Amino acid sequence: RPERIDHRSYKRQGVDKIPTVHMGPAASQMERRGIQTEKGSINREIAADNKLLKEIKARITRLYNWSKEQSTQPQGRESIMDFLFQAKQDTAPTSRYGKVKSLKADAKLFNFLMENGIKSMQELFDKVAAMNSDYYDLRGKIVKAERRISVLTERQEMWAQYQKYKPVRQKLDKVAPAKREQFEQRHSADLALFDAAVRYLDTLKTSGESITPKAWRAEAAKLTAEKDADYLKMRAMREDIKAVETLKKTAERLAKEGQPQHREEQER
Repeated sequence: RPERIDHRSYKRQGVDKIPTVHMGPAASQMERRGIQTEKGSINREIAADNKLLKEIKARITRLYNWSKEQSTQPQGRESIMDFLFQAKQDTAPTSRYGKVKSLKADAKLFNFLMENGIKSMQELFDKVAAMNSDYYDLRGKIVKAERRISVLTERQEMWAQYQKYKPVRQKLDKVAPAKREQFEQRHSADLALFDAAVRYLDTLKTSGESITPKAWRAEAAKLTAEKDADYLKMRAMREDIKAVETLKKTAERLAKEGQPQHREEQER
């Protein structure tokens, strides 16, 4: 329904989401026939990136809300090693496979705690708060870079389109008046694309922008490298999130197992 469609950009809507590139009719038709195009591949990569940002946001938000709630409890300042020792005593595996798997998981968990200097539950909660802040900082940088890269890519494409069809327009200027209409009809598509590129570039000039294809390419390459580095940091954050999620599950299990005992003590 038309009233449900918001034609504003994600930026104007205040949505921190990476916009896909405009496909155009030719690329869209090729994709529908199962032929992969460059723009289609870019949009698939953007979709995967948006999925990653959404996934990490959901997981880090759950951990952050849990840590805020738990940090107000008395156990928030207990030794995390004592906490883990208690948890291991209650669920020690008996099979050889279970023991090996448990040792590997413990090694990852203890490495996470040692690398981040976490010795108490409160320090764990502080780490979650820092991870939450780091996520939003990284996401903001990534989305900003992606939006700028999209603008620069469009400019480069329109410049390439201008350069490609400029010779056709120059030929038109040299055609005799009697044959001009025939030439225009024969090359109508090329001339239309050239005129569209001219209008686009003229709009840039009017807004105060300089036509600098070389600078556009350099800026896009720099932003792409920075964005890729930020995505690596974002993916690395998954491992820290996984470690905290393990600790969260353990804490919730211990709290649940301790509830009946706590009620029995109150009844006595």
